[in-house]
Amino acid sequence: MSNSATYQKAIKAATSNLAEIRKFVAKHAREHGFSEKHISDIQLAVDEACTNIIKHAYSFDKTKKFTIELQFDGAQLSIILTDKGAGFDPDRYQKPDLKKQIEKKKRGGMGVYLIKTLMDDVSYSANSEKNVLRMSKIRS
Repeated sequence: MSNSATYQKAIKAATSNLAEIRKFVAKHAREHGFSEKHISDIQLAVDEACTNIIKHAYSFDKTKKFTIELQFDGAQLSIILTDKGAGFDPDRYQKPDLKKQIEKKKRGGMGVYLIKTLMDDVSYSANSEKNVLRMSKIRS
């Protein structure tokens, strides 16, 4: 097991590919010594982020693709998701009211909150050519 490694995969924007993405992430995180608890958290964050790309950036257009890149550097895993779909405006994001969500049994709208809660660091950038979401987790 080396201290640093990079793995990359291009994925078609279809929810049917989410299981494959979760397996890809778990396999490499496990190889780099991440605990099952951390792997579960990482998988959920990645799943939410990929679902947002499929649903919002690409409007369920299965002909579109995005890339997932895993970068291991010592105890840190960085996951970089890159797509060429519609961008997300982080300034318009409002943290969900968890109590209201539960009371109304409302599904959805929790993705960004979950990602920020489960990962140690999250950043997003967008320009006219691509959207890049970078999420990091430190192995403890």
